Amino acid sequence: MTESTNGNSSYDLVIIGRGAAAFSAAIKASEISHGEMRIAMVGTGPLGGTCVNVGCVPSKYLLEASHAVFNPSHPRIAGIHSTEVKHDFSEIMNGLRSYVDHARDLKYAKVIQSYGNVTVYEGLGRFSDPHTVIVENPSGNETARISGSNILIATGSRPVVPNINGLTESGFITSDTIWNLNDLPESVAIIGGGAVGLEMGQALLHLGSDVTVIEALGSLLPQTEPEIGAALKKRLESEGMKFVLGARVSNVRKSRDGKTLTVITRKGSENLEVSEVIAATGRAPNTDRLNLDAAGVKTDPHGLITVSDRMRTTADNIFAAGDCVSKKMFLETLAAREGAVAASNLFGEDMVVDYESATWAVFTSPQVAGVGMTENEYSRKNGACSCRVFSLENLTKASIMGETEGIIKITVNPADGRIVGMHILAPNATDIITEGAYAVRNGYTVDDIIATSHIFPSLSEGVKLAAQSFIRDLSKMACCVE
Repeated sequence: MTESTNGNSSYDLVIIGRGAAAFSAAIKASEISHGEMRIAMVGTGPLGGTCVNVGCVPSKYLLEASHAVFNPSHPRIAGIHSTEVKHDFSEIMNGLRSYVDHARDLKYAKVIQSYGNVTVYEGLGRFSDPHTVIVENPSGNETARISGSNILIATGSRPVVPNINGLTESGFITSDTIWNLNDLPESVAIIGGGAVGLEMGQALLHLGSDVTVIEALGSLLPQTEPEIGAALKKRLESEGMKFVLGARVSNVRKSRDGKTLTVITRKGSENLEVSEVIAATGRAPNTDRLNLDAAGVKTDPHGLITVSDRMRTTADNIFAAGDCVSKKMFLETLAAREGAVAASNLFGEDMVVDYESATWAVFTSPQVAGVGMTENEYSRKNGACSCRVFSLENLTKASIMGETEGIIKITVNPADGRIVGMHILAPNATDIITEGAYAVRNGYTVDDIIATSHIFPSLSEGVKLAAQSFIRDLSKMACCVE
């Protein structure tokens, strides 16, 4: 890797962005060309983008720390007494930030240094024409002008700030800024009941905050099965989290002890006093400063770049990948796949991204994970489906662990038995869901799952039992019946 801040240079590939999609594309292009392709990477901020700096890595670190505090005082097995774990929130946050620095250095800074064909430009990139990118410093001054035979846009996304009267003036936290906290808020209102809001909410709850989640919809996690959203809500409520669903915040104002939110529900309006407010209402693509019109690149009404399943934009030589296209969800692993597919297609390959088998997850405890279509999605598209809901109450391993609130739901094509969707609420659901991804991607049937040996007792055995529920009454089945 070389670094450059000025000059006029030509490259085989110019990548705007330096997160997961950008790194994946740079590495794939370098591998295919055996290091011969000249690549420029343009961007600002810490290397690695959202995931390592303000997304996956710090959020999971904080969740693991919070579980280590919460679980000993809430044992789920008879005979184990509650134990209070003393903790220092500021030290946890210092450890979190230190680990983020380590992960960024190990997986991004040192990695890109090993690619001598990649030149990194510090600055914001914008198009002047389909082959030229102007690099600017934060003041808007041009520092370099570079050209590329091919260009990949991988500029990522940023948190959406909801348009709520008084929110900006009162101050708020997002998933980008929560990692700067040194003091644990006594009470928190989280606006948004999606993955980000629930993960941050449970982490703060387990560490000792009083947490209220305000969600405009009438249920949690609309991307999953309603049974799973309801079961997770019940579990979180049992831990002390409060929910106000079907609601909106009309006003936020500073108060003597923190902030006051006016919350509107069907019953009317009520005031909620909290120490801190977290906005978790989604993300927006970083495409507004790219001057895409000059490149002939079209976007949808939300600013997301329009691409084919081969990641090509409306300009022949320009590709896009990651959060700035977000065909499925804002997922680091999917962004990396899109970047690799885009780079491969630069070399004449004809690769596509298989969005149907793309997995997603929510790292609450228990975890939520899914792949493919829900029952409602498949039925709406095809008229009918066949599905089964398996409760972890019937899974021996879950009973041993005291984790019986979980659910595994499988949706199949009734015509041939092929699995088209799997959604899970369970400990380690993020690991188990890979079995569902294999099934959806390869067209496996419930019979294929049943015919595959699963360890007893294990959580993954629940997938097999869910498949067996299509052919028999599980209440009349002994352990390990084929």
